[in-house]
Amino acid sequence: MSDITWPTTLPLPTVQGYGVQPGEAILRTEMEAGLARQRRRFTDVPTKVSVRWIMRRDQYAIFEGWYRWHAREGASWFVITLLGGLGLLEQEARFTRQFSSRLLAGGTLWEITSELEIRERPVLDEGLLNLLLSEDAQGIITAGDGLHILVHQTLPLRLY
Repeated sequence: MSDITWPTTLPLPTVQGYGVQPGEAILRTEMEAGLARQRRRFTDVPTKVSVRWIMRRDQYAIFEGWYRWHAREGASWFVITLLGGLGLLEQEARFTRQFSSRLLAGGTLWEITSELEIRERPVLDEGLLNLLLSEDAQGIITAGDGLHILVHQTLPLRLY
């Protein structure tokens, strides 16, 4: 992962305006007659994430400086926590286009929008997917939560 990280003093992207768009991994060829042919071109494709932040003036100043000096005007990869199907996870991302910003009514908050590209979208591995497809997924998650509480809250700190 990258050494550059999203500043902890800045907010994470808002839910409003947030979107995930996986890249095209297949090549489709239309035929003169019959069904079109499709084949997988790539096993890993970048995913684009539409992001929006609401920041105070001091946060916006930090963002602009971080964007210029640490993110190298958006060209460098950095680690940021983003939302996906598996929840909030750290992901490696970079900007695909220059951000845009506008002052919101009242003059104290800034809205910043842009698009990020993430290297690898976190998804279930095939083994876990097959388990969840064949069993009660909610029951497994509930059992996992119970195990977590047992190990981290109920059991003594040291087992002899």
